[in-house]
Amino acid sequence: MINDPTTPQNKISVNIEDEMKRSYMDYAMSVIIGRALPDVRDGLKPVHRRCLYAMYDMGNEYNKPYKKSARVVGDVIGKYHPHGDTAAYDTIVRMAQDFSLRYMLVEGQGNFGSVDGDSPAAMRYTEIRLRQLTHELLADLDKETVNMAPNYNDELMEPTVLPSKFPNLLVNGSAGIAVGMATNIPPHNLMEIIDGIIAVIHNPETSFEELLEMVPGPDFPTGATIYGRQGIRDAYATGRGIIQIRAKAHVEVQKKSERQSIIITEIPYQVNKSKLVSSIADMVKEKRIEGITDLRDESDREGMRIVIEVKRDENAEVLLNQLYKHTQLQTSFGIIMIAIVHNRPRVLTLREMMDCFVDHRREVVTRRTNFELKKALARAHILEGLKIALDWLDAVIELIRESKTPPEAKQGLMEGRFADPEYLKRLDLPRPAGYENAVQLSDIQAQAILEMRLQRLTGLERDKIVSEYEDVLAFITRLREILASDAEILKIIVAELTEIRDKFGDKRRSEIVDKTADISLEDTIEDEEMVVTISHTGYIKRSAVDLYRSQRRGGKGKTGMKTKEEDFVEQLFIASTKDYLLCFTDAGRMYWLKVYEIPEGSRTTKGKAVVNLVNVAMDEKITTILPVKEFSEDTFLFMATRNGVVKKTPLIEYSNVRSGGIIAVKLDDGDRLISVALTDGSKDVFLASKNGKAIRFNEGDARSMGRVTRGVRGMNLSDDDRVIGMEIVDNTAVGSTIFTVCENGYGKRTDLDEYRDQSRGGKGIITIKTTERNGSVVNVMQVADDNDLMVITDNGKILRVPVSGFSVIGRNTQGVRLITTEEKEKVVAVAKLAEKEEDDLEDGTDESNEETE
Repeated sequence: MINDPTTPQNKISVNIEDEMKRSYMDYAMSVIIGRALPDVRDGLKPVHRRCLYAMYDMGNEYNKPYKKSARVVGDVIGKYHPHGDTAAYDTIVRMAQDFSLRYMLVEGQGNFGSVDGDSPAAMRYTEIRLRQLTHELLADLDKETVNMAPNYNDELMEPTVLPSKFPNLLVNGSAGIAVGMATNIPPHNLMEIIDGIIAVIHNPETSFEELLEMVPGPDFPTGATIYGRQGIRDAYATGRGIIQIRAKAHVEVQKKSERQSIIITEIPYQVNKSKLVSSIADMVKEKRIEGITDLRDESDREGMRIVIEVKRDENAEVLLNQLYKHTQLQTSFGIIMIAIVHNRPRVLTLREMMDCFVDHRREVVTRRTNFELKKALARAHILEGLKIALDWLDAVIELIRESKTPPEAKQGLMEGRFADPEYLKRLDLPRPAGYENAVQLSDIQAQAILEMRLQRLTGLERDKIVSEYEDVLAFITRLREILASDAEILKIIVAELTEIRDKFGDKRRSEIVDKTADISLEDTIEDEEMVVTISHTGYIKRSAVDLYRSQRRGGKGKTGMKTKEEDFVEQLFIASTKDYLLCFTDAGRMYWLKVYEIPEGSRTTKGKAVVNLVNVAMDEKITTILPVKEFSEDTFLFMATRNGVVKKTPLIEYSNVRSGGIIAVKLDDGDRLISVALTDGSKDVFLASKNGKAIRFNEGDARSMGRVTRGVRGMNLSDDDRVIGMEIVDNTAVGSTIFTVCENGYGKRTDLDEYRDQSRGGKGIITIKTTERNGSVVNVMQVADDNDLMVITDNGKILRVPVSGFSVIGRNTQGVRLITTEEKEKVVAVAKLAEKEEDDLEDGTDESNEETE
């Protein structure tokens, strides 16, 4: 008789409240642990981990051909994650988007969506493979470093966590909404996070403030600017905090109409660019924001560029502040650092996250070492048996020959019959030294001897077995030392982290500014005069003009920047806060910087490195910085390259600059831009080469040409020669001379009139004899009696010399000694000092003697 489920004996009475509580808690924990929150150890949710493991399992690696996304998704949902192909493909797509992950884990080929919110192509069209960095998450997975668990149908095994050689949770962040809780961990810079972890490993007593110096804040893949540090401090100290992210924007002035345009080059993280532009347009239509005449998206492969044209009578800075307030050009990012720790959700501080990662790596390295030790011991056991067989070779061979079957031979080897004294006596074989006792082999050793090829019996192969045995024994000793010392394990962790940092680290994308900067950006920027100082090593700052008092002729002057001993102020000029600084690099690119974007400092502060204010490439070096008040058509930029090419271009050609810089001059292969100067189109140009030649010609010989052009020949150089300096000659300067400095510390002053005007493109005339005593020319410059020069050697020696101390001598001479150099020491740079000496010494003494010793 079939049991009736409705009969009383098959019914279970339960309290509906208790059942709802239990069922809901089971569901909530399933969502928390199995879907929404990342594991603190590898920073991955189960679906991410399964996608990466499936790709790893099928050999879809970075150095192998791409595979169709549909094939990978099929493996994921068929083997490990039976929750639909959309969930798996969406996960893979996000891991392949450079605007979603700070360090992508999947390398995609095809359309994977855009920052405009465009959907990716269907999985049948796209192809994927693991990125090289992702292999550091999966490294040593085959060495029993992590626990494996059955998949959903118990047919296969999958890892419960990945070994993860780098802290992926902090590096790439994570976001997820569970039941009753949510996590929102921002991404960080790989180099900063690893530096912080290494510091914590070396010094467990590292303070919170020290950690903040190494990890200043999040680093988003879309860049932008983080305003204020308090939210970062709160998040790192408590696990919860709110930070403000602003788009990066600057104001450009149109060439002819002189109207202003707001140019947006970076937007906050997770903001849809297309929706952002639409929302701004809607606000203009609804007249919630007034003063905008045109709005367009000019983004391309070179980068993002949203152009907002402003009415003639509107202030662009005020309008930009309104946009920050009413649109997603400014967003809040709520940090909630919740992750799974020991199968439980926990709110973690920055230090706790780092400690959890170190604990995980300690366990992984320990398990990996145990695995390698087990393998090494097994190999040593076999090699020991092979070594015994080689020592008893003749007896072993005879035993095998006398055996009727392999099992009989194996049994004889295991019992050690070949070492029996009677057996040796019968065969008339000597007993090898060191084998006084009976010899027995294990089953594994005996089988290895029987399977050994005859070629292993040659002398060379026998030596290899003995050498490998010794190496394995040394390796075993090393592995046991590691297992016996936590310090050794930590050394390995630090070494692996350092290797990953050096290989995959990159520059920070998101700038972090103090909250005080918020006021100056939100308010209308006043047009006031500032003193801008630039040091020889590239530090820049601006200061109020009233910090510099007027001084009588012959006074010592004020120091405009507190620099290191090997640094000094090379440029000093007065500019308005709305003036522009044109920064030219040796790669022929130009970057645009406004004076008000330069950090303001007191008279003695060092300032900030220019490379941190403009987005120069890693292989570029800023060679010239020029202040420009307005881009007029009757002002020109005159450029010179190392190979003797010169170019004259109207300044107005450089008025529309992008955040990533623009091409200032088209350079030949191997050529570099060495100097740029502002001219009025009628000045004389002076070029000098390292072999002691110089040429002076009127810039009218070089016709004006466009921005993206190569230029014309300015000086005809021999094969081993190159241009080392350019001066725009000031014919009106009283007592003006040319100062030439050579690498061996010699130089001279020569009257400017000694250099006659020539035609452009000639070989020039001798400016100094580059004899063995002098060496090659380092630099030339136009100087007057009241100038001071700073001479720098490759040993770091720096000497200040007054120009007035040198007599004016002829052009075709060798010059006099400027600085005494030691053997193999060379002068590498010479520059004019832009300031006088400091006058506010407490004892009233003069420091000039100390600086020139």
